[in-house]
Amino acid sequence: MTTKEQVNARYEDAKARYAALGVDTDAALAKLQDIKISMHCWQGDDVRGFLNPAGELTGGIMATGDYPGAATTPDELRADAEVAFSLIPGKHKLNLHAIYVDTDEPVDLDAIEPKHFAKWVEWAKEQGLGLDFNPTFFSHPMLKDGMTLSHPNADVRAFWIEHGKRARRVAEYFGRELGQKAYNNFWVPDGFKDNPIDRLTPRRRLMESLDEIFADEVDLTYTEDCVESKVFGIGAEAYTVGSHEFYMGYGLTRNKTVLMDAGHYHPTEVVSNKISSMALYSDSIMLHVSRPVRWDSDHVVIMDDELQEIMKEIVRNGLEKRTAIGLDFFDATINRVAAWVIGTRNAQKALLKALLEPIEELKALELKFDFTSRLVYTEELKDLPYADVWNYFCQLNDVPVGLDWFAEVQAYEKEILEIRG
Repeated sequence: MTTKEQVNARYEDAKARYAALGVDTDAALAKLQDIKISMHCWQGDDVRGFLNPAGELTGGIMATGDYPGAATTPDELRADAEVAFSLIPGKHKLNLHAIYVDTDEPVDLDAIEPKHFAKWVEWAKEQGLGLDFNPTFFSHPMLKDGMTLSHPNADVRAFWIEHGKRARRVAEYFGRELGQKAYNNFWVPDGFKDNPIDRLTPRRRLMESLDEIFADEVDLTYTEDCVESKVFGIGAEAYTVGSHEFYMGYGLTRNKTVLMDAGHYHPTEVVSNKISSMALYSDSIMLHVSRPVRWDSDHVVIMDDELQEIMKEIVRNGLEKRTAIGLDFFDATINRVAAWVIGTRNAQKALLKALLEPIEELKALELKFDFTSRLVYTEELKDLPYADVWNYFCQLNDVPVGLDWFAEVQAYEKEILEIRG
């Protein structure tokens, strides 16, 4: 176990080494403290939710593995999330899907109201957390023929349109009650397994359905609508109605935030290269930080190159206040609480590494076409002890340093999760 004195001493050494390159580590940590990560609830129960927890996952959603201890009630999920948040520095947000209702009253997706999520709001207040939201357009009998808002049947569309309208009121309620804007993200799995004849008409129906949903007035002080694309899904390999081009056009023409998921593009595309372009045309961006392995497989976020590039693009372009960072992964083969902690801490570490760059100096070198110096300094930064700065940040926030957090997760697993089975 590393002592407080050791952490402090190593931080002072790292601080001096970064200062030699013009980096103020104290300022970097102050900025990191203000950046909230929206941790997704669905890692804790394999995307089952509580509307119909015994139901089959549909709409291109698949969780693999049978590690013991998945949450089966809202109270269990909240308890697991509390453990995770206690091991993550700073105060953040929890991202809920509509299927995570907490009520004894039978309710369907087209009838949800703020009252069905009141216990989540009460808990968030107690924990000092914000809440984000997502209408759930999957794992429901009204997902017909692989379609929801773009279905040719008006009754099917009407069900999902009503669900979308009600989801916006729930998100507005979250923002008003918690004093933090709730990002409300619309993703639909609609598409075809094989090549369609008509690609235009389903997209027109989706556009018109979304227009009807967003025609309802909500107070945008408290909530922000987001729209999310996908390149393909299970059962929609040939054609996805809500493609990137569709939602980029829709978001920019309707003043909606475009959400970019790191796993929702062709394997040769990366979100990090899209952020700067989107920032030119939109006041806000939302991300789902995930890790695709060959396809949209939603692996736990690790400190890979793309995670670091995403965070560099945010920080280097001063987009911290314009970008909402959410996570989206689910792995049922490992301890679910550990997955949350690994992914969220990695997202923060990548942000910290980006904040520890002498950005203005590097931009000045680039403007002078001094690519030699640019390469020298960016390579030298890779050898500097960012981990010592990170450990100090954890200590400042009274959360475990290094691997110490894992011992707490293992104890929780033995005392609680193993008993659930």
